[in-house]
Amino acid sequence: MIEKHISSFISYLSFQKRASPLTVKSYQLDLNQFFIFLESEIKLSSLNQISHQHARGFIANLMDNKISARSVNRKLSSLKSFFNYLLKQNSITTNPITKIQGPKVAKKLPVFVDEKQTQYLFDKYVFEDTFIGKRNKLIIDIFYQTGVRRAELLNLKESDVDIYNSQIKVLGKRNKERIIPFDISLKRNLEAYIFVKKELKLKNPYLLVSQKDTQLNAQAITKIVNEVLSAVTSSKNKSPHVLRHTFATHLLNNGANINAVKELLGHTSLQATQIYTHNTIEKLKKQYNQAHPRSGD
Repeated sequence: MIEKHISSFISYLSFQKRASPLTVKSYQLDLNQFFIFLESEIKLSSLNQISHQHARGFIANLMDNKISARSVNRKLSSLKSFFNYLLKQNSITTNPITKIQGPKVAKKLPVFVDEKQTQYLFDKYVFEDTFIGKRNKLIIDIFYQTGVRRAELLNLKESDVDIYNSQIKVLGKRNKERIIPFDISLKRNLEAYIFVKKELKLKNPYLLVSQKDTQLNAQAITKIVNEVLSAVTSSKNKSPHVLRHTFATHLLNNGANINAVKELLGHTSLQATQIYTHNTIEKLKKQYNQAHPRSGD
């Protein structure tokens, strides 16, 4: 019974909502975890048996097992979406998750790489003069010059890259398409990589592939970024998202309009972009303290 409803919901996410494969997988894992927990609590014969007390018990269990507040809230969001879907399908009469509030998440400032460190990556870091080296350099360059998400980069196809006009077409969250420009250095890196890709007769339509002509996966991308960023930062967080944060922070620090940055990042609200103004404010404070006659009083 449960498997049928989960399967139907997953199909809805994949084909109607067009959620990314990574998002779909996360939803499925969250739902499976919830129903495994329920098995230890009740003998389930009907979905209407599930109450907000069961949901609270699940959340409490996660917190007891030291699951982070951010992860707990994501799982809660998955459950809300699932039960809202069941409501629309008339499979249940009430959503047991509506009364549940997730734990508060401490706001963290985005981790980013300093401008001098990024300059080192492109001027002095040695990428091998091979297909792998050119591909890995391209990955770093695209992240830093366009601010795309990991999933967006993974799904980028050669046909989405307009080398002549120096821009890429990205399909973001909620199937929202956006065009992102890039500069001459990325253009050259793209040309060098695509030339070698063709020379090796790799015909996969996805831009980033392995030497076996298979599309790169998320783990491979993360490993590459982690390895490269280790050369310039000792921060524990060396994920692809750090380069997205770096892209946005550097743009704002150098005078970019926040609304333009919002569009480039594919954010739906300005609030999501405003977290990147933190470093601009810190820079202003530093300049104020250095220049104002009374700043040391």
